[in-house]
Amino acid sequence: MARKPLVAIAALAVAGVALAGCAGGGGGGDADNTLDGEVAGEIKVVTWRTDLVEDGTFEKYAAEFNKEYPDVTVTFEGITDYAGEMLTRMSTTNYGDVIGIPAIQPDQFEQFLEPLGDTASFEDTYRFLPAASFDGTQYGIAFGGNANGVVYNKRVFEEAGVTELPTSEDEWLEALQLVKDNTEAIPMYTNYKDGWPLTQSFGNLGVVTNDPDAPITMAEDPAPWTEGTDMYAIDSLLFESVAAGLTEDDPLTTNWEQSKVDLATGEIATMPLGSWAISQMQAAAEESGASVDDIGYMAFPANVDGTQLAVIGGDYNLAVSKHSANKAAAWAWIQWVVADSGYTEAQGMISPVIDKPLPDNLAGFTEAGVELMEINPAPAGKEGLINAIADDSQIDLYGPIYRQKLVDIARGAADGDKESYFSELNERWGVSSAELAG
Repeated sequence: MARKPLVAIAALAVAGVALAGCAGGGGGGDADNTLDGEVAGEIKVVTWRTDLVEDGTFEKYAAEFNKEYPDVTVTFEGITDYAGEMLTRMSTTNYGDVIGIPAIQPDQFEQFLEPLGDTASFEDTYRFLPAASFDGTQYGIAFGGNANGVVYNKRVFEEAGVTELPTSEDEWLEALQLVKDNTEAIPMYTNYKDGWPLTQSFGNLGVVTNDPDAPITMAEDPAPWTEGTDMYAIDSLLFESVAAGLTEDDPLTTNWEQSKVDLATGEIATMPLGSWAISQMQAAAEESGASVDDIGYMAFPANVDGTQLAVIGGDYNLAVSKHSANKAAAWAWIQWVVADSGYTEAQGMISPVIDKPLPDNLAGFTEAGVELMEINPAPAGKEGLINAIADDSQIDLYGPIYRQKLVDIARGAADGDKESYFSELNERWGVSSAELAG
């Protein structure tokens, strides 16, 4: 796999959530409060990376930032339930100066975020632009990028007798069964209670069918949970893993923070997560005295004509609040932190800056012959189509609810089976798709 520059990679769009009654308008009516104004004043960075707030990493970044911009005071607030709480905060005008864009519709960007400029003007500098672009205007820059796949413990696989990484659902189930039969590890951990980790596999949309237009294909498909599609394969893998007894005994008591330690120490074999999780598992290994080298990363177990694919895309996009009183300072922070802070290098993430190389922790992809895949931006006029259909059908593609029900059915805690539930999802999606996609 050649490590060529990758430009303008479109992450799957965040879920669209209508925020009725939210205030729009400018940043306090100050004519000088523009992105090109004086880089000075106080800014608050509201972030989902609570760990980096608590361990002082962000404060170290701020100290370095101040060497270049001494007139800016940067403070940080970490939110554990970032996705949920930020939507609530954005019903006010007080939601920080720099934020990670939460689940709002692309056509709502201008209501809440300061436009950064024409998207075309950023294309030679940054990757991952389409997810934070609307109608040719850029509203955010990704804080980093990830590949999608599965974190796993290499030592557990070796002890279980798994000699080759799985490239299909059948091979996946066989590998997990070997783990169950030959080790004490939980073959796959769902993190059902925390919920959000269940959403991570959605990032593999496109790899089953090798479709770079997968979000639009799904939006226009009246029955996307049909065998042969990406969604069928992604959700079937979860269902069959649970139904075969290859996940934790009690999903109601899962614990995200503890799961990182357990995977690092070999008490858990696999967790479907983005590659952003690798560094957290490695840190857990170091803290617990386990081997960092035990942490591996594999592509989603599917292949197209024998070739495995992995979608890469941006993490949260950093944006300037429409209501910030110091927009130039907020924009200066975003540009500095994504290019000069060392964040992506430390986290083993793909830099949004085109000129920077891919991270070493994706070397396993090279060894396995995995090809990196980019998702195309949606065509003009269809930027928020998949979001709108998800909202209208009340299927939370970017949330845990429908997946938790899938787990409940698979473990016998709810009525139905895979076929009946997929049929229900298809029916709901089909009605909304016919109405909104035409």
